[in-house]
Amino acid sequence: MIYFDNAATSWPKPPEVLVAMENCLRHVGANPGRAGHHLSLEANRLVDETRRELAALFNIRNPERIVFGLNATEALNLAIKGLLRPGQHVVTSSMEHNSVTRPLHVLQERGLKITKVPCDHTGAIRVEDVAAAIRPDTAAIIITHASNVTGTIMPVAEIGRLAREKGLRFIVDAAQTAGVLDIDVEYMHIDLLAFPGHKSLLGPPGTGGLYVAEGVELVPLKEGGTGSYSDVPGQPEELPERYESGTLNTVGLAGLGAGVKFIRREGMEKIRRHEQELTGQLLEGLEKIEGIRVYGPRSASSQAPLVSFAVKNRPAGEIGTILDQRYGIACRAGLHCAPDAHRTLGTFEQKLVRFSFSYFNRPEEVDYALRCLEEIVKKDIPAPQGSSGCGC
Repeated sequence: MIYFDNAATSWPKPPEVLVAMENCLRHVGANPGRAGHHLSLEANRLVDETRRELAALFNIRNPERIVFGLNATEALNLAIKGLLRPGQHVVTSSMEHNSVTRPLHVLQERGLKITKVPCDHTGAIRVEDVAAAIRPDTAAIIITHASNVTGTIMPVAEIGRLAREKGLRFIVDAAQTAGVLDIDVEYMHIDLLAFPGHKSLLGPPGTGGLYVAEGVELVPLKEGGTGSYSDVPGQPEELPERYESGTLNTVGLAGLGAGVKFIRREGMEKIRRHEQELTGQLLEGLEKIEGIRVYGPRSASSQAPLVSFAVKNRPAGEIGTILDQRYGIACRAGLHCAPDAHRTLGTFEQKLVRFSFSYFNRPEEVDYALRCLEEIVKKDIPAPQGSSGCGC
């Protein structure tokens, strides 16, 4: 199996991640911060170490401003629902993932006002269009750092500067960029940064988090045991406990910490360069196959390591099934949980096939995939019998 679905979940993981998780299960196994015995203290040390690794990666001064959760979706729900109120206005883009658009939709039904700034045919947004959408009642700007459909990298630093000048909160969805691109929350003026652990940070599923800047107050998504301040009837005010009720995924966070250490040791520049080379190789090869149309910037330096394309007028799900069942290539075909992005691109009906790379993919895998696509186009290979051709 050739795995080109890293934009959903990266695989394989570095060996160190597996070792860290096994070690945690075998030798720690206790609740972090819930007792004074040495196993609990060791579990707490593992969690705190992961916070420190992430803080160093994102230039976060205080690691305790990082709140752990299940994934970027949970982090975005906490950021959006915890910050915004009925009657307020928010600016976002037409390329957002459902992790942004669905919480906003729920809040819109309760009185939140939303402006979705249209992006162009490559998925790019103009800072001046964001500025033009700001109103007196605007409370926040929410933007993806890079589209999960086209890979288009948004001008986050410039939008962050605009938000700071206008006194607005700035929420960034780093689902496709955490571990891929340099993220500096101070330089980019980011108030709330949502990140997944299971994608390019190379951790396991069930990990992720939210950076909450000093001075930002959120209504918690949940209440419950925090292991400290147990005498207080409500949620404690201190972070991270305020937003971390219940037992943390200590095993997963041990793996996430090992993934971040791997990235910092290898060097993000080296990882980015390798993934860019694979992206450029695929883009160059697809341009030579008549009948394939690529969407997005078509420039490896201007996008995250993912490429989406259409094959003639065939449904994306059909092509994804052929690649999987006939050629052993795992990719993502469909709407990619980003219907607004596909409406922006004009691909809502046909949908798109997406290849996404990691540090562990190889150039020969890209060569093989290009040969497979060329054969599919030239021979008009049908989907296997019994397959639905669905692309969701």
